Amino acid sequence: MKAVGFTHYLPVEDANAFLDLEVDKPEPKGHDILVAVKAVAVNPVDTKVRAPKDKVEDQARIIGYDASGVVEAVGSEVTLFKPGDEVYYAGDITRSGTNAEFHLVDERIVGRRPASLSHAEAAALPLTTITAYEAFFDRLGIDRDGADSGQSILIIGAGGGVGSIGIQLAKQAGLKVLATASRPETSAWVQELGADHVVNHREDMVAQIRALGIQHVDHIAIFNDMRHWETAVELIRPQGGIVSIDDTDLPMPMGGMKMKAASFHWEFMFARSMHQTHDMVEQHKLLSYVADQIDAGKIKTTVSKRMSPINATNMREAHRLVETGQAKGKIVVEGF
Repeated sequence: MKAVGFTHYLPVEDANAFLDLEVDKPEPKGHDILVAVKAVAVNPVDTKVRAPKDKVEDQARIIGYDASGVVEAVGSEVTLFKPGDEVYYAGDITRSGTNAEFHLVDERIVGRRPASLSHAEAAALPLTTITAYEAFFDRLGIDRDGADSGQSILIIGAGGGVGSIGIQLAKQAGLKVLATASRPETSAWVQELGADHVVNHREDMVAQIRALGIQHVDHIAIFNDMRHWETAVELIRPQGGIVSIDDTDLPMPMGGMKMKAASFHWEFMFARSMHQTHDMVEQHKLLSYVADQIDAGKIKTTVSKRMSPINATNMREAHRLVETGQAKGKIVVEGF
């Protein structure tokens, strides 16, 4: 089968950063399903895994953490899917990735593909959807179904992939969304997705938010980097909560959090699959819930750019665009 991978961890400008491969087609066992991949999306985690380092793989490494496709075959313990089912999912960072013509994935982290979306539109969603959903509803404890309607959330880095779906999930939960964006195109993008207010994270966010008549916000999600930590601590309400997904090595003074009895949470959407937690199937459930919301017209895809086919040249370009840090929404590569 066809696949895209690499043996050396090279700068994305290097022509050998990705290679077109022919590898053996895998067979599903246990809870695994074999998916004929139709489209994949590129996330910042892809670029971090592939980032240059002094390491050489004996066998080419295949990465990729978003896919939409069709179930080709199932393992002996599979109960959620059958051949022919159309699915979308984010995979498992500890296993071979989705940048392959056929891919093995545990059924418990897979959802049914939204019927109203194409494979490319669906592939843009899983990793970011799981991240935002778990950040809001599992980590911060916001009620998905509206019991916390009217509360406020500040989404820092709202124009990226996680923020783009996060705005929509927060609005569906009835929250007032303050979204940060620093460029005209990303400001327009987050407003289109439903943000109530747009704040420039390259300027004084505290002053901007208080100019709106808002002293504190109930929840904060940091979806870009932790350079905004002290701003977040200043803006969070007493007994509120902050969640982040990145930059574990930056300073995070906790004095202000203690004085407010505020909580802090890390979100890592691979934790369930990596540790084979007892509740892995929750990712299947949440992806299927979001598929229902999409098909009901309440949430839309976040794809902003589509490329074809899935090959080394296009994967290198997709990674380059993500590495600029300027991409809005998601970049999708489709078709082998």
